[in-house]
Order: sequence, then structure tokens, then C-alpha cells
Amino acid sequence: MAFTKDDVINALRHVDDPDLKKDLVSLNMIEDVQVDGNKISFTVRLTTPACPLKEKIKNDCINAVHEHVAADAEVDVTMTASVTSHRATNMNILPSVKNIICVASGKGGVGKSTVSVNLAISLAKQGAKVGLIDADIYGPSIPTMLGIRGKRPSVRLIKEKHYIEPIEVHGIKVLSMGMLVDERQAIVWRGPMVTSALRQFVTDCLWGRLDYLIIDMPPGTGDVHLTMIQTVHVTGAVIVTTPQEVALADARKGLAMFRLDTINVPVLGIVENMSYFTPAELPNNKYYIFGKGGGKQFADEYELPLLGELPIVQSIREGGDEGTPIALRDSDIDLSAKAFEDLATNVAREIAIRNAKAGATVTAEVGEEEVL
Repeated sequence: MAFTKDDVINALRHVDDPDLKKDLVSLNMIEDVQVDGNKISFTVRLTTPACPLKEKIKNDCINAVHEHVAADAEVDVTMTASVTSHRATNMNILPSVKNIICVASGKGGVGKSTVSVNLAISLAKQGAKVGLIDADIYGPSIPTMLGIRGKRPSVRLIKEKHYIEPIEVHGIKVLSMGMLVDERQAIVWRGPMVTSALRQFVTDCLWGRLDYLIIDMPPGTGDVHLTMIQTVHVTGAVIVTTPQEVALADARKGLAMFRLDTINVPVLGIVENMSYFTPAELPNNKYYIFGKGGGKQFADEYELPLLGELPIVQSIREGGDEGTPIALRDSDIDLSAKAFEDLATNVAREIAIRNAKAGATVTAEVGEEEVL
């Protein structure tokens, strides 16, 4: 029995993306359908390279063709991915960046920089093009964590304007105030100088084409946060906390800032850092030093996904101090690297869902009287 490309496409209408809850054809995820006698081939373009359900989707496609077209057809499925974006189309700033993610909390000391660095590297390992901005102007720590202390970014002159070129390390592009000043020099700046420097990080820097730009936000809910959401179209925020109530109380404030009507940045989910301690000699044991379940309770309270529970172990600290982040290790061997790999997968999934279901991201318009 002869069959056509349309028969194949109609069969694939029976296959849904498990996250987006729509069929692959409606989502424009089916490409290059070819029929040659009894042989059928096509490409499935997923919304993220980190899709954990890749094999399930592939098998569902093969089964749909066998059920609705021909039981004995030879089916060749190519799985590929292209990170989606739903940033507003009238962007003048960072037009080649598909998604901008703020990593934030309401207080310091919860590990935002550790999460930002390892999240960025994990996304890059999964095939994405990633950039990282250290927006903590007063206390930049990312140069140390990435092993680039003392390195300075180069400057390129384009049409009589100077642009900063971020440093590339461990597969990601990075820019931090720690690369521009001596690490022993205190940055004693008032708010306007800080916000001006941060704007330069996005307007006067050659980031190129990126799937994700991670912004490691400073503690609190002040000038830097407002500057960022007023300057660029932020795709979503990730809130980092530790399990104990003293951290959760401040994390709630950080989350509330993004949910203000005048800001309205989607919160992608919660990351619980320092969730448990596992000794290297007892890999199956977990000790809940800072309490248990705080992040899950926080996520449930605001009806958000818990994106990851990250351990507090010596190797993560050593990786940050030595400039070799734990995410660089083999996740099949190192459980801590696997935890960050899973975090990256979950963040990428939430971004894909957000881009498919929500409106385009825009910059916030916040009046001075609304933030006093």
C-alpha cells in the first residue's frame, strides 16, 4: 500500500510533546519528511537540547507511524534541537540572545554564584550557547570560581564605538566587574555608577548569538535588579534559597519583587542549595544540616516547580575555589555534577514551556514612586 508525506504528518499529529501538551505537528517540530517506498524519514526539532524525554518522543513517533501509516514501514527519526525564544521582536538590546535568566534571592550567602556558574556550564555541556554576567558589582566572585582572576577582557572598536569582548572559559562567555578592576580594590560607588556599569555589560558588550544569558544577581531587591529588568527583556527568574526559615523569609521577598505588577517577570522555579550533606565515603547517606524540605514547601506555597536540590559537599567548594566548577566533571560518575545537570535540564524545560504558553517578554516600566 502506497502512502504519502501527508499520511506521515497526519500520523505524527497523534504524538504530543509531554511538557507542552500539544502535538508535534501543531508545534512545528516536524521537519524534512521523506517517503521512499517503504522507507520513511523525518526530523523532530525539540525545544531544548536538554530534553529528558528525547527517547520517549522518538519511540512515540515510530509507533505512531507504524499504527497509522504502515506497520512494516522502516522509520528513521533524526532528533535535533533548537532553543526557543519569546522575547519581544522590537529589541534593540541583545537582539541575538534568545533567553535571559536572572538567578536571584533576597539575601547573600545562599550560593547564587555557585548555582549560576554551574548552571551555565551544565547548559553549555548539553549543547547550548551560554553567556554569564556577574551583576554583583561590589563583590564579584565569578572570576575566582571560573579560574580567570587577573584576566582582562579585550576591547574592539566598531564604527567609532568601543565594545567589550567577554572572556570565553569552560565553554561559556563571561563578564564581571572583577575582570575590570584590581581584586584588592574596593568599589565605592553610588547607585547611579553601579547601574551605569551594569547597562554597559549588556549594551556595550559583544555577546553574539546565545541561547541563554545567565545573570548572577546581587543580594537584595535594589538598584541592580530594577536596572536589569528595565534595560533588557528578561525571560524568567530562578530563586535560590537554602532550607532553613531565615533564608526562606528573604527568598520570599526576592520572589515577590519579580511578581510586582509593574515588574511582572515570570519566576521559573525554586532551587534549594545546600540541601543535604553526603560524605564521600558514605555516598548513600544524606545529612540535612540546614533542615529538610524548606525549598519544596516554598515552591508549593507559590505553586512553582522545585528545580533542584543541590548538596553541600567539599568538592563543590573546592571546584569554586580552584576555578574548576563541579559541573565540568562527568555526571555519570559525580553525583554533584549530576545534580547540576538535572537543574539545567529542568530550567531549560521551564523556559521552553514558558516560551510556548506565555506572552512575549518586555522590559519593565517602574516609576520612582513605585519603588521608594
